[in-house]
Amino acid sequence: AMEPTMAAASSGASAQSSNRRSMSWGSSISHSFRQPDTDDPFRRAQSRSDNDEENLRWAALEKLPTYDRMRHAIVLNQDGAGLVHIEQLARGEAGRALLERVFQDDSERFLRRLRDRADRVGIDLPAIEVRYQDLSVEVDAFVGSRALPTLWNETTNFLQGLIGRFGSSNKRTTTVLKHAYGILKPSRMTLLLGPPSSGKSTLMRALTGKLDKSLKVSGSITYCGHTFSEFYPQRTSAYVSQYDLHNAEMTVRETLDFSRRCLGIGARYDMLAELTAREHEAGINPDPEIDAYMKATAVQGHETNIITDLTLKVLGLDICADNIVGDEMTRGISGGQKKRVTTGEMLTGPARALFMDEISTGLDSSSTFQIVKYVSQLVHVMNDTVMISLLQPPPETYNLFDDIILLSEGYMVYHGPRGNILEFFESAGFRCPERKGVADFLQEVTSKKDQQQYWYLDQEQYRYVPVLEFAEHYKSFHVGQQMLEELKIPFEKSKTHPAALTTSKYGQSSWESFKAVMSREQLLMKRNSFIYIFKVSQLIILGLMAMTVFLRTEMPHGQISDGAKFFGALTFSLITILFNGFAELQLTIKILPTFYKQRDFLFSPPWTFGLANIILKVPVSFVEAGVWVVLTYYVMGFAPSAGRFFRQFLAFFATHQMAMALFRFLGAILKSMVVANTFGMFVQLIIFIFGGFIIPRGDIRPWWIWAYWASPMMYSQNAISVNEFLASRWATPNNDPTIDAPTVGKAILKSRDLFTGDWGFWLSIGAVIGFTILFNILYLLALTYLSPSGRSNTLVSDEENENGTNKEQMSEASVSSTMPSSIPMVTIYACSFYRCQGSHK
Repeated sequence: AMEPTMAAASSGASAQSSNRRSMSWGSSISHSFRQPDTDDPFRRAQSRSDNDEENLRWAALEKLPTYDRMRHAIVLNQDGAGLVHIEQLARGEAGRALLERVFQDDSERFLRRLRDRADRVGIDLPAIEVRYQDLSVEVDAFVGSRALPTLWNETTNFLQGLIGRFGSSNKRTTTVLKHAYGILKPSRMTLLLGPPSSGKSTLMRALTGKLDKSLKVSGSITYCGHTFSEFYPQRTSAYVSQYDLHNAEMTVRETLDFSRRCLGIGARYDMLAELTAREHEAGINPDPEIDAYMKATAVQGHETNIITDLTLKVLGLDICADNIVGDEMTRGISGGQKKRVTTGEMLTGPARALFMDEISTGLDSSSTFQIVKYVSQLVHVMNDTVMISLLQPPPETYNLFDDIILLSEGYMVYHGPRGNILEFFESAGFRCPERKGVADFLQEVTSKKDQQQYWYLDQEQYRYVPVLEFAEHYKSFHVGQQMLEELKIPFEKSKTHPAALTTSKYGQSSWESFKAVMSREQLLMKRNSFIYIFKVSQLIILGLMAMTVFLRTEMPHGQISDGAKFFGALTFSLITILFNGFAELQLTIKILPTFYKQRDFLFSPPWTFGLANIILKVPVSFVEAGVWVVLTYYVMGFAPSAGRFFRQFLAFFATHQMAMALFRFLGAILKSMVVANTFGMFVQLIIFIFGGFIIPRGDIRPWWIWAYWASPMMYSQNAISVNEFLASRWATPNNDPTIDAPTVGKAILKSRDLFTGDWGFWLSIGAVIGFTILFNILYLLALTYLSPSGRSNTLVSDEENENGTNKEQMSEASVSSTMPSSIPMVTIYACSFYRCQGSHK
């Protein structure tokens, strides 16, 4: 009777020994954690068979060289389990099927499986501690005296601010953030609360190194004891902006894929290599599915990856993954989904510190809760450091946070555990009612008009407690004292994880960044193909019209008087080619807000975007110049020579490239569609005036002759004119004694003060190419060094308070310094007007 029991015990011990060797749990392949049924010998035999097959597969994987072992994984498919190359999992349906098996709609269990694999072999995950001490942010603002957003007031305020830049008495230094201090610890999630214009976005941008350079920052910010000069905070941390700036023509999946590809994999591959080596030394076989997933996430350079599928799933974007984002002109996803795409862009990267600014805008409470819940699991399981700013979080979302930071009027009122914040305000005489949301109470208790209702000391008469007094009271509160004591002890740099701080500026090499941007720009050109088709159709229509006007049967040649018609036909063709490049102005301005966001977040070097646009527009110039020349050259009756046909094509091609480079440059420096259209037309008129067609060189005054030689159109006019009038059919002797020229063709050129030799054609082509290179270089420099428009530090104030400043108005400096270019300053003026508490004139 004891033999079956002993056999069962022996079988259980054998299973436990096998379990210790494989250390794989929760896998559909590995059965080491499934207890054998002692009453069923057939099931015991099946279990041993499965374990033997699994051991054979792991043995086959271990026999591969190290490089190949890192690129193969054991994956369960329809034909059973087998070795699969990681590139098949990193992209396509195989990776999505693996994610469905691993994730199973249980994000916490999935994250713990990842964490447990590292814990088994003693690998510590990177952790980041962010400290800020005596942090203040100031801005030099030009305060106007008119708040009503009328045309006259706005113009006056603009001129007043412009003059004030050169030393005006209305310049005022405003403190947006005042002596803030605190510690953001790993494995703890912090909620940043505060009324509008309290400095929340300024604090977040300061901690991530993304403040505008015009702002004055004092105090210290360290990551694990390291200052910003020792690493790149823009890549070590991820900042989720409150503005949704995306390429409207890209789908949700393509947007996240591009972000993931640019941000790179960080230290994932190095950590996986170390993890695999330690498991090999310890004789541990990992969970095959977790191993396959981690190897798939460590693949870099592909257009899609399993990380994108995971991000889509946890954010609830998988239902609209293949829908375009859209904008105000193109129907796309909803506003709440756009907000989740903005969040997902940063989650695809390897950053271990997340700063998320107003991510609940446009989201319902359920969606906000699900996102915050996943981030909370990420924080507590994977040791991440997270700060999230929410305006009015519901109670269930508020309870997910560990720490609370309360800002008001630029002061830090409280920074500490969530469980002590109500105690802090009760010690100051204020209590949150039972049915009142804590988050709403915290944002109202510092407001002068809402504070009295929370006063609970009946024996004492209520008095208004200003924000500064709350901030001073926090320093004497036990939580504040503990925070100050911790700040006195410096962080030991030696404890910093090697993979915690990022010392490389970009997530991938320059070549890989260029390939990623080039691929994105090709996709955008394909999605905007209608624009280019329309431009070619427009050329065809204009070409047909020009062919009927300048028909060769009505275009005699051989006399000086005949040159006027040909000269007019050439000039009309030149103007058509020049104007056809004007669309580049609008295309450049449209994409600038998204470009600036990605540039400031260090997605890729700025030159990659500019160079990709320059290269991809070469075929456009080739097609448009070719269509025009093919349609018009022989019908208009230009010189019937193949050589001169191709030389005219070269001149128009170079001119079109020059025009596109010029308008790209204007778009990059002007940034506003209204200003660019106005100034762009002004530039074209200047080019026409000094182009040699309206006024010949000899009639231009000496003090304006420099503008003639600086006009690109003049060189294009010379190239096409020399090419035509030096043809053999214009070589008849000149019979006009007033013009000193041997032939009719040279006489026509000389009468227009154009070049009269073949060298003039090549000189002009070289000059046009030189202008193209110059404008492209200026375009690249503008993309690299110019800041987004709309960062004005001009404030509007009508009535001053007892301190001489309007606090509500002053706090708008932090908003205007981070406003995207698509929001006009008149909106800021209007908001400032309606927010003022005093009377306005």
